[in-house]
Amino acid sequence: MLRHNLITFFSQLLLWALLSQINHYLAVWHLYLFVASLFVTLTALRLPLRDGIYATLCAGLLCDANSPVPFGTHTLLFTLTHALIIKIQSSIPVEQTATQVIIAFVANIALYFALTIILVVGPLQLMPVLPRLIWDLLISQFVLLLIAPWFFALQTSLLSLEQYRARRF
Repeated sequence: MLRHNLITFFSQLLLWALLSQINHYLAVWHLYLFVASLFVTLTALRLPLRDGIYATLCAGLLCDANSPVPFGTHTLLFTLTHALIIKIQSSIPVEQTATQVIIAFVANIALYFALTIILVVGPLQLMPVLPRLIWDLLISQFVLLLIAPWFFALQTSLLSLEQYRARRF
């Protein structure tokens, strides 16, 4: 149980570090990649409930640690997204990579809009930044479609390697 959480956390830590570096270099062009649903999707679909919630909470705290949002915002949104994915999990075939990517795609849009609503207080603040928000979302969704299969394969192979080692010893 602890190994599931550690393996998932380290893969999420790798994703977080890579995204932080990419966003650092994209800041010159005033772009920001937001692929937060990758932290939640596979943990909700593949891990047992308690392990998945722990992994999602750790990912939320990791994203909260360096974000300019009130502390706990990512944790709360990730947990709500995790619960919604678990709720719809029984009605869709979640073993296919395409389905997982579609779930991550939709969840990313929902998380992006939720954070936008939380951070932008009124319509007067939203209008000047709306083109940039839409542009960031479009680029983020494109990048998510590119890297989601890789990240899901990484997490799945790490979890299957851990299960192999657990059976062996």
